[in-house]
Amino acid sequence: MSDDRVDFASMLASRLCHDLLSPVGAFANGLELLADEKDPAMRERCFELLEQSARTSANKLKFFRLAFGSAGGFGELVPADEAKSAIHGIIGDRAIELNWMIGTDPLPKPAVKIILNLSLLLVDALVRGGRLDVGCEKQGDAIEIALHVEAERIFLDADVEHILAEGEGASPMTSRTAPAVLVQAVARQNDGTVMLARETPTSLLVGAVLRGRE
Repeated sequence: MSDDRVDFASMLASRLCHDLLSPVGAFANGLELLADEKDPAMRERCFELLEQSARTSANKLKFFRLAFGSAGGFGELVPADEAKSAIHGIIGDRAIELNWMIGTDPLPKPAVKIILNLSLLLVDALVRGGRLDVGCEKQGDAIEIALHVEAERIFLDADVEHILAEGEGASPMTSRTAPAVLVQAVARQNDGTVMLARETPTSLLVGAVLRGRE
């Protein structure tokens, strides 16, 4: 296995661990508090926090299984609702409105990986909330994917933006940029391209076209 592939796997693992550290740590802290707490009202509050942490952890694991993993159990097609539910899971209680513009037909795994990894990057960019539009449709032998965000401020990491706009070699690979590198890699494996356009300071469009193979 090449050093680049090892580094890539390491960066994705680092990203997954980073995102899971907070809810799993909160769960562990909640168990410690519960062991020492005697007040019924406080114990009830501890149970609420434990439930929230467990739900957040499960949502993130579900998301990363589809976004980074092989999504075993779904075959070559993934139900569209699974992808939508995964995105809702990483949005959580953030002030982000998801506008899902995809029908009920199942989606090819490569398209799901691109949709989820782009969603992860764009949700991170909406630190003050906003709207995320997600669309995907088949055009002949090609699959067209488009994600659009609108917000008062969009804080997309500059290295992530360079990789999405120019290719995976445009900026260093880190745990922060690894999802963008994965998007480019999946697109390349499927004879596709990735595009990014900043329409205005408050609007950003990212898309991909995957072309069918003979």
